[in-house]
Amino acid sequence: MAHPLLSVDGIAASYNGAVVALTSVTFEVAPGEILALLGSNGAGKSTILKAVSRLLKAERGALTAGRISFDGADTARHGPGDLVRRGLVPVLEGRHCFRSLTIEDNLVTGGIGRGSSRAEAAADLERIYGYFPRLAEKRRLAAGLASGGEQQMAAIGRALMGRPRLLVLDEPSMGLAPKIVEDIFATLRRLNADEGLTILVAEQNSAVALRHADRAVVIENGVSVLEGPAGEIAARGDIKAFYLGLSALPPPAFAQA
Repeated sequence: MAHPLLSVDGIAASYNGAVVALTSVTFEVAPGEILALLGSNGAGKSTILKAVSRLLKAERGALTAGRISFDGADTARHGPGDLVRRGLVPVLEGRHCFRSLTIEDNLVTGGIGRGSSRAEAAADLERIYGYFPRLAEKRRLAAGLASGGEQQMAAIGRALMGRPRLLVLDEPSMGLAPKIVEDIFATLRRLNADEGLTILVAEQNSAVALRHADRAVVIENGVSVLEGPAGEIAARGDIKAFYLGLSALPPPAFAQA
């Protein structure tokens, strides 16, 4: 077995020292795989990604138990910016862009954060335009005037300018048309296949996530209740019904209170 690129071991987290968001989450992400975190709204997926990216403190949150390591090093020893420079690059929920800057200028800021040279940034721009042709067409457009799908592509492209080893994505499908969602996930899979990019994605749209991920972890009420190959989880209707709250089925046998 390859050494995991990311290891999340028994983490718990809370906000404002009182609101418990996670109680027991454990999983690993192997180099070169796509791992999907699945669960209903409020299950704790975003909190997990903020913990992984060391961004909990910005929202008055904190880990209260457990350990997270990236490439064998405890992330508690590194700030968010340092993790980005080491290759752990997040794309937060909400398609965050600098609205007054052009699409291309938004992308360039990702290279600045990494410390890329002018030549490196130029090469990375062309690489990203190859994966997202719509961004090339709209490169001179202010990001605030772009469509939601184009803004999401720009947010992902900006992260790719940092040359990540692990790309961390929070709800990339939120608020987007199904065709755009499929295009974005297909591009993520292509990046994984072409470049070996490791991806951790939290997603409420389980259908699209399971089609493109290698493995999935089910999160329910701040607990990781199941993990396994994406195809096997996709075939289990009882699992999807329970953790998404789509029926009154009793909890599957693996679930713990």
